[in-house]
Amino acid sequence: MTLLRNTDRLRYHAPVLVCLLLVLLLVLLPTGFEDAVIYKGADRCAARVLSVDNSSIIDTGLIRSGEQTCTLELLGGRFEGRTVEAQNLLNGSLEQDKIFSPGDRALVVISYQGDEILLVTMTDHYRLDKEAWLALAFALLLILFAGRTGVRAILSFVLTVLTLWKVLVPLYLKGLSPIWVGLAVTLFLTVLIIALVYGFDRRCASAVSGATLGVLVTAALGCLCTDLFQIHGAVMPNSESLLYSGYQDLNLTRIFMASIFIGSSGAVMDLSVDITSAVKEVVDKKPGMGWREAARSGMNVGRAAMGTMTTTLLLAYSGGYVALLMVFMAQGTPVWNILNYKYVASEIIDTIVGSFGLVTVAPFTAVTSGYLLTRGKSPL
Repeated sequence: MTLLRNTDRLRYHAPVLVCLLLVLLLVLLPTGFEDAVIYKGADRCAARVLSVDNSSIIDTGLIRSGEQTCTLELLGGRFEGRTVEAQNLLNGSLEQDKIFSPGDRALVVISYQGDEILLVTMTDHYRLDKEAWLALAFALLLILFAGRTGVRAILSFVLTVLTLWKVLVPLYLKGLSPIWVGLAVTLFLTVLIIALVYGFDRRCASAVSGATLGVLVTAALGCLCTDLFQIHGAVMPNSESLLYSGYQDLNLTRIFMASIFIGSSGAVMDLSVDITSAVKEVVDKKPGMGWREAARSGMNVGRAAMGTMTTTLLLAYSGGYVALLMVFMAQGTPVWNILNYKYVASEIIDTIVGSFGLVTVAPFTAVTSGYLLTRGKSPL
């Protein structure tokens, strides 16, 4: 009995050790793009705005163009403490332009040669410290309410961010197949994130099996519908600029296809874990239950969850397009025209295909959890 208990404890804590090692490895892993030409011979740091000169700014209604001259005190880097002047160019775009006031902090890029500063570029307001405090507050709140489970959730979050940045994005830029890379990364994260919840046991195998099948369905339908709807991957914001930055061989459409199942994989994992936990609870309360009865219980839970999960995807994908919908309404654009636009059609594919994955993951997980969790209670 003691040996079995120790084995259970090891299987529960093993994913934490695996993820910690992977996080350390990913932190040390170079992306291969650290020495991009645009940032060679440049230093980045925060700077305090001491004074501004707005005399060269031209105001035309809502549009401001021209340039703003700022006197800055550099707060870090190799030129810390130096006072310099920088030009803040305005292009007449509310989305891209920024206006500085005395006392603001800016993130600047300093081009230099030896000890001489050649150019100071003001990229934007400095927000890194505020972002760090926000992330820290979230982590503390999560740990406060969820305890050790919260620590595991933070670990899964960090692992996901590092995997996307250090593995997925570099492999895409290097021209590897977006769909196969996306599937490999998604399934890799699915296994580890669910293992952090359960440990390496039957529940993990059940939830991973159901989630994997759901992701595969989403991937297949995403590829099919993207071709059927004649959607080009350039509908993704800022993606077209990649083609003019030396990456003209990238297949943006394949990247868009991969983004469909990657975007819905989190909700798929969530539903698979919900169903697995429910089936495990039912089986524990009624040990003699057959796998078909357990699967039916899982399906009942899945039916209840699917109603809200599909709406969750809709709100997640459409929340960023409220301004666009307001433009359509203000211009009196007919609904048929709106639905036929390719960037609207791409969001429809994201939402509905992702919902297909959610609908199918429920029966898949119900069957896998019903089968695996009624085959004895000892872990795999």
